[in-house]
Amino acid sequence: MDILFTNATILPMTAAGDEPKTFMGAVGVAGNRIALVTASGSEADAFRTCNPGVRVIDCTGRLLMPGLVNTHCHAAMTLQRSYADDIALMEWLNDYIWPFEARQTADDVALGMTLGIVEMLLGGVTSFVDMYYHENRCVEVARRLGIRAMLGCNYFDNNVDEVLPEAEKAVALAADCDRIQIALAPHSPYTVSPENLRRGKELARKWGLHFMTHIAETQDEVRIVREKYAATPVEHLDALGMLDDKTIGAHCIHVTDSDIRTLARRGVAHNPQSNMKISSGVAPVEKMRAAGALVTIGTDGTCSNNDLDMFEELRTAAFLQKSATGDPVALPAYEALKLATVNGARAMGYAEGELGVIRPGALADLIVVDLQKPHLQPIHDLVSNLVYCGKASDVDTVMVDGRIVVENRRVAGVDLPKLYADVAAAVERITGR
Repeated sequence: MDILFTNATILPMTAAGDEPKTFMGAVGVAGNRIALVTASGSEADAFRTCNPGVRVIDCTGRLLMPGLVNTHCHAAMTLQRSYADDIALMEWLNDYIWPFEARQTADDVALGMTLGIVEMLLGGVTSFVDMYYHENRCVEVARRLGIRAMLGCNYFDNNVDEVLPEAEKAVALAADCDRIQIALAPHSPYTVSPENLRRGKELARKWGLHFMTHIAETQDEVRIVREKYAATPVEHLDALGMLDDKTIGAHCIHVTDSDIRTLARRGVAHNPQSNMKISSGVAPVEKMRAAGALVTIGTDGTCSNNDLDMFEELRTAAFLQKSATGDPVALPAYEALKLATVNGARAMGYAEGELGVIRPGALADLIVVDLQKPHLQPIHDLVSNLVYCGKASDVDTVMVDGRIVVENRRVAGVDLPKLYADVAAAVERITGR
């Protein structure tokens, strides 16, 4: 069904310099692409005339903008939300998270992925980059719920021979769905050997896939990699040929100036809230942006955050850079928003102007934000309100690939009470409570 959004405050994410960031107008969608972006009432009427049966959605008092892109998460870890908090990273992983995961089945992962995708859709996330196990099973979940996804098949040295065949199966399963990509995702340079890093990268190149890994997340990681390979994590991965324009590095906190130069033009997924909670440190986002790195925003997993709320992440990212640099103009609101839209789309491999913007010809991944909320009034600067005051619960309607998947805060095809009951039963079995 063709759709026309009318009477909308439109934030297209295409403004340059001092150009206005928003305007009042209409956006028409035909198929899975944006066909019309206009401030003209007569052009909107013409679209309605030329598209018999078009559905009109009145956006009076609401904002229409590109959907948000979460470039690093472990969506199925919703089953571990608040399971192990206020614990140091290595203890958290070794004593809690990895033992929990060892007791999970593929069905549990698919269930956790369902909950994670529902949370993201309700918060205006239309695309996400994941890194977890049994991603071959998660292809069906992402397809059914209608979200756009890059599903990274996570592996360590001890399970690489199990995961790589699963990755090949996932590639075949996703082949007929343009919304879903598969990626290879070794955990990190300190948990995966050079040989197995190369194996993953070679398969990624063979199949034309992205490659992602955690990089320089903690000082312990930097120490371990230096002791093993006499290099920083970035230097080590670069020497192995891991870093190119199809690589997404998560965190990149403890990096040198030389590392930052190496990361220029690469994808870097910044996870401010997770980094704060685990006390990993503050990524030098402004230095990386100045060097030309493609910095994006991710939430990380729900047991290290503890949610998938990209609006919170935007606010935190901006505030944290201002605090860390001592510069109140660091990472201004519009630039922060670009990390979660335009930059995120590019990191996922989409051409400039194809995703993360509202322009004719772009993919129709759009969200409608209700501005009639106390915390969003008055509107002196709409972009500032959105980044510094916005909440996931402000999202009213979500469109992915030209299809409405959330309307009036209801996710199409999802029985929420049953989902919550299934999740509770799975957690009870896994934890033995």
